[in-house]
Amino acid sequence: MTASAPITQNPDIRFLGRLLGDVIRAYGGEALFRRIEYIRSASVDRHRGIGAADAVDPGLDALSLDDTLAFVRGFMLFSMLANLAEDRQGIAVEPGADVAQALARLEAEGIGKDRAQALLAEALVAPVLTAHPTEVRRKSIIDHRNRIAELMALRDMGRTETDNGELVDEAIYRQIALLWQTRPLRRERLYVADEVETALAYLRDIFLPVIPALHARWERALGQRPASFLRPGSWIGGDRDGNPNVTADSLRLALGRSGEAVLAHYLDLLHGLGAELSISTELADVTADVLALAERGGDNAASRSDEPYRRAITGIYARLAATYRVLVGRAPPRPASFAAEPYADPAALRADLAAIAHALATSGKGALSGGGGLGRLIRAVETFGFHLATLDLRQNADVHERVVAELLRVAGVAADYRALDENARVALLRRELANARPLASPYAAYSAETASELAIAHAAAEAHARYGPAAITTYIISKAESVSDLLEVHILLKEAGLYRPGSVDDGAPPSAAIMVVPLFETIGDLEAAAEVMTAWFGLPEAAAITGTRGHQEVMVGYSDSNKDGGYLTSAWSLHQASRALAPVFAKAGAAMQLFHGRGGAVGRGGGSSFAAIRAQPPGTVAGRIRITEQGEVIAAKYGTRESAVANLEAMASATLLASLEPPQLAERDYARFASAMTRLSGTAFRAYRDLVYDTDGFRSFFRQLTPIAEIADLKIGSRPASRTQGDRIEDLRAIPWVFSWAQARVMLPGWYGVGQAIDRFDDPGLLREMVDGWPFLQATLANLEMVLAKSDMGLAGHYVALVEDRAVGQAIFGRIRDGWHRTRDGLLAITQQSRLLERNPALDHSIRLRLPYIEPLNHLQIELLKRHRAGEDDPRIREGIQLSINAIATALRNSG
Repeated sequence: MTASAPITQNPDIRFLGRLLGDVIRAYGGEALFRRIEYIRSASVDRHRGIGAADAVDPGLDALSLDDTLAFVRGFMLFSMLANLAEDRQGIAVEPGADVAQALARLEAEGIGKDRAQALLAEALVAPVLTAHPTEVRRKSIIDHRNRIAELMALRDMGRTETDNGELVDEAIYRQIALLWQTRPLRRERLYVADEVETALAYLRDIFLPVIPALHARWERALGQRPASFLRPGSWIGGDRDGNPNVTADSLRLALGRSGEAVLAHYLDLLHGLGAELSISTELADVTADVLALAERGGDNAASRSDEPYRRAITGIYARLAATYRVLVGRAPPRPASFAAEPYADPAALRADLAAIAHALATSGKGALSGGGGLGRLIRAVETFGFHLATLDLRQNADVHERVVAELLRVAGVAADYRALDENARVALLRRELANARPLASPYAAYSAETASELAIAHAAAEAHARYGPAAITTYIISKAESVSDLLEVHILLKEAGLYRPGSVDDGAPPSAAIMVVPLFETIGDLEAAAEVMTAWFGLPEAAAITGTRGHQEVMVGYSDSNKDGGYLTSAWSLHQASRALAPVFAKAGAAMQLFHGRGGAVGRGGGSSFAAIRAQPPGTVAGRIRITEQGEVIAAKYGTRESAVANLEAMASATLLASLEPPQLAERDYARFASAMTRLSGTAFRAYRDLVYDTDGFRSFFRQLTPIAEIADLKIGSRPASRTQGDRIEDLRAIPWVFSWAQARVMLPGWYGVGQAIDRFDDPGLLREMVDGWPFLQATLANLEMVLAKSDMGLAGHYVALVEDRAVGQAIFGRIRDGWHRTRDGLLAITQQSRLLERNPALDHSIRLRLPYIEPLNHLQIELLKRHRAGEDDPRIREGIQLSINAIATALRNSG
């Protein structure tokens, strides 16, 4: 490795590291502390250039199995505390990525706030939480970590005591001691209900208070009130793709728990408002609307006869408490004083609250209007409704095909729907959609799969009736390849009354209460996306539905496109597909809403959301974007209110800039760059496919080199690692594919093939010009550079000993190692750097700080894997492997 500056630590890391050492000494004993400290200091010395860089620490051999487990926990906790310290300094967040600065930048370019306000009136920025299993830490561990973050914030303010009178430094020590004694691994596999509760904690504790506060901040920056454009979503409880554990009951559970949480939040805010708005008619004029609300409210207490705001709020509270009882099934924790009629929908609640806000604005020159608890409550009702987070449905197109085929066969419409070609399928499905009668019969027997899918559709219809149409707005089709894939879902929606036939000619067009969204995820799917959507918009009923709604969403998948074609081809295919869709939507007169299915790791679309949004092709954002947030990324970005504020600000500001800034690249230059990029992508694609799919023995090499089998044993999710029982890479989910390469420090999905592409390109000057002037390539290479810096071919080489066929192992790994060096050298050449991350010293320091703590973990993992695979059955070996996976993932951060 190239020599670099010495590793130094910021004061917070030194402070937290010292306390961790004190905890280990206190609870593990002096001997354990000294063993761990010896290994730590020796590893740090090697990374400072003292001693052989590739030496294996002899201290590891001296560890007993019990000490090994303690050692791994210690290094894992240090990495987590270092992450916390860095996040507090904003290293993980883009500098200047906030809406106020975005508005200032736009104004400097002649784009006024009125343009921004007009955009936001129709905008949607939606982080969508998913249960993709890449978070290896238990919620208990994350909770202690977040409490330490809160205590460190008090320390920053110069506080020496907490509000409870505990010394701050002692409280931090106590939390670290609790961390040391908290079991890091889950004993039982997660159920969907567990995933629902985990997501609910973020939605309730972070998103509910933070989003209204952010909108208030943006209102000040804009000088007028923006629409509630930032709204969270979730897949948890509705994503059935490959997860048989998600059912109609899961859907009801997720919506029920969310509704309970958001209504309880509103009731708490109303209770506070009742105490606050003590305005008397003896001292203030009050509007007729508020007086009418007070009279209707039912509060006839003599002590409040001159306090109409309080009486009005008492009535609103009673109605909302009745709503809670209807939707939750029991009275709220703080029941109302009297019975009242429930609200029909969130709009009715907002209307009552707006009447109070309007009355406050009409007196005293509006001194009491806008802000405070009332403003936050109104914003919350606009944003979260009675559902908290919009829940998406998702299922694989193959499932829809089987279900619709069975419905058509049992109904006597088509004996073998699956034997029809695409044109015949489309014609048949359109005829069925024009017919109001259902296909399913209560007297017929259906397969478990068909019964389950029908139950989901009916549960979605129930949700619309209970919580409102915002509760479920989207149905995503994985593996979407054709127009018939979209029509099949409309057939299922029609069975539940969520699609209504109509006639375009007679002025009563068809309608769909839920938008059907194709997910294009392989390279071939992405290339065909524009053609599929052109055909879709060509159907009169599709055009009518879209015209009524005004926009149509398309989802693009980063994970499977990467597994299919490699990093560079995936990134370029996504960019091209997005750009090709824009004119299709423009011709159809529909606003395009892209949903980016990103993961945490670069191999799954990870990296900076701010840079990724700004690098989207011109005309493809236009104020509307949704992005998945999953696994360890959720805790990293939304674990505390401070980090959530920073990351949501970055999403919103990047959306403004991407939507309103003029293109940074002239069309003539784009044409040259795109042509070059297509050539680069083609070379990278061939190199990647040749290695991964066309090399004899590669499947076995991958499964033996990496801890893929052991990762499957981790209790981190409710769904299986593969879609089928086979061992083909095509059938393996992208998460374990990327995650296992990261554990072995290869990180192949994030870079392989790029080196060959750069090496064989005949115009290095053009590449440097592209790097200097093209945001797309800048963002692509920045993520690539991070992955290269986190990988380590020297350490990865030790994993080759796990491959049973040594000759095959050495040959394949030799190609991988050669590809890494080519990629690194090529990247440095076109970015004109002497070493990786030379121009990003903060990230460079962050990664190098962790390397001494990851290396011993890798060596221990290899030894434990050898013993486990040799048949040793000591349960501590298996636990040690799982702990090492946990620790390495924590240290590498975005590795899943």
